[in-house]
Amino acid sequence: MPRPFFLAIEGPIGVGKTTLARLLQPRLGSQLVLEAFDENPFLGNFYADRARYAFQTQMFFLLSRYRQQQSILSLTRDESVISDYTFGKDSLFARLNLDVEELKIYRRLYNVLEEQVARPDLVVYLRADTDALIARIAARDRSYERKMDREYVASVEAAYARYFSHYTSTPLLTIDTEDLNVVRDATALAFVEDEVRRALGIGGYQQALPAMERPQVRKDRPPPRRIAEGKSREALDTFMRANEAMARLGPLLAADPGGLAGQPTSILQESLKDAMECLILLAKRVGVDIEQPPGSRASVRERAANGMTG
Repeated sequence: MPRPFFLAIEGPIGVGKTTLARLLQPRLGSQLVLEAFDENPFLGNFYADRARYAFQTQMFFLLSRYRQQQSILSLTRDESVISDYTFGKDSLFARLNLDVEELKIYRRLYNVLEEQVARPDLVVYLRADTDALIARIAARDRSYERKMDREYVASVEAAYARYFSHYTSTPLLTIDTEDLNVVRDATALAFVEDEVRRALGIGGYQQALPAMERPQVRKDRPPPRRIAEGKSREALDTFMRANEAMARLGPLLAADPGGLAGQPTSILQESLKDAMECLILLAKRVGVDIEQPPGSRASVRERAANGMTG
C-alpha cells in the first residue's frame, strides 16, 4: 500500500488554490482540508481598514490554522491529505500586515506553534500576475473582498514570489496558472495532475491499459462513427465535468453506511443533476441518442424518474 502523502497548494489570493485542491482530491484519493478563512470575524473589517484590524485578524488566523494543522498531523498517519494552504503562509501575511511591535508579539507564538505542525511532502505554488488575480477575485465576488484594492493584491503577489524564490523547507512544484484553466480545460487539469503525481512519486496521470483483443466488426452493422477532432476535445471536457459532479457524491455516500440517509438533499440533487446534464450533453456530442434508445425503451430521464436501473 502506498505511503500516505501530504500535499499543500499555495499561492496568492485568487490564484485558484481551493479550486485545484477540490479537483485533485477525488483523483488522488485523498482527504481534503480547506482553510476556514470565512470563520475569521475580523476579515471583512481588515480589508476595509488593514492598519486597525491587522493584528486581530492575524492572531485569529494563526490559532485557527494551527488547530487545522493538528488535524492534518493526525490524518496523515493513515491517509493522504490535500490542503489549500501551508502553515507558513501565516508568517508571510504577518510580515506583510503587522507593524514592528505587533510582529514581535506574533513571532513569539508562531515560533512555538510552527515546530508542532506537519511538513508537506510537496508544496504546489500556483502563480499568476496581478491582473489575472484581480480578475479572478472579481469573478468569485466574495462580499468581504470587494473592498480589497489592487495595491494590496500586488503586494501579496510580490510577497509570494519572494517567499518561494528561496523556499527550501519542502519539495516545491511551481505552476504558472495564467494560461491554465483547470475547470474548463480537461487537458490542463490532466497536465497539473501528472506534474503532481510525478513530483510525489505516485505514478503518471495515464496508466497503461492491458492489451485487449480487437473486437470483430459484424458485416451487417455500419462501422463506428469517428468523432471530429474539435468535437472530441469538447466531449472529453464534458466527460471530466460529469466525473467531477459524480466525485462530489463520493464523500456523502461514504460518510453514511446506509447510503443517502441523513445527507443534505440539496447537495445530492445538485450533484446528480449536474452529472445527468453532462452525460446527456456528452451523448449528443458523440452522436449517441440516449434520450430515446432503440426498441421504444424509456428515455434516460424517464427511467431515472421511475427509479429504473435495468
